[in-house]
Amino acid sequence: MARPARRLEPKARREQIVAAAVCHFAEVGFGGTTRDLARRAGITQALVYRYFGSKAELVEAVFERVFLDRLSPSWAEEIRDRAVPIDERLRRFYRQYAGAIFTYEWMRIFMWAGLAGEALNLRYLTRVGGSLLAPMRDEIGASGTHRLPEMEEMWALHGGIVYLGIRRFIYLLPTPDDPGPVIDRSVDRFLAGLRRMPAAGP
Repeated sequence: MARPARRLEPKARREQIVAAAVCHFAEVGFGGTTRDLARRAGITQALVYRYFGSKAELVEAVFERVFLDRLSPSWAEEIRDRAVPIDERLRRFYRQYAGAIFTYEWMRIFMWAGLAGEALNLRYLTRVGGSLLAPMRDEIGASGTHRLPEMEEMWALHGGIVYLGIRRFIYLLPTPDDPGPVIDRSVDRFLAGLRRMPAAGP
């Protein structure tokens, strides 16, 4: 039996339920029940459904909290800031991106969503590709020093950096406490492979 729920303002109660759902789904996946979630949060299942009309609605709130809320609106602007060299822009972005997603909850929920066939991953990756990787690709091509990469190459760079977090939080393997230097080297290697060769002399 869940303990009697302490009275909270509606906004605080909704926040409590979403926070508990993030922890619950990160641990057990989206097959986890709202009954177990309610027990974990110390509330009744009926109270969960007072704030969320369905489990799908609750999952949507988790998606917004874990994935969308961590995408900074400033990143796209910073990627396009041509006053900063392209290598610095990429290194800065990926350090910030890693800082946002390298968490137990993000990595676990992303993996669980993929295994469950949830459309969440596709929605998230479509947004990342369109609002971050595509402009990053355009900026690399516009730099004058690098050829325009294919989108598949952009995803290869992105996936390689994200894999650092997967190793840490999914496989529980040792990774650097500070991933920044590894990220910097990954970006530098990527750009070196795209660098235009100087024109041959007469």
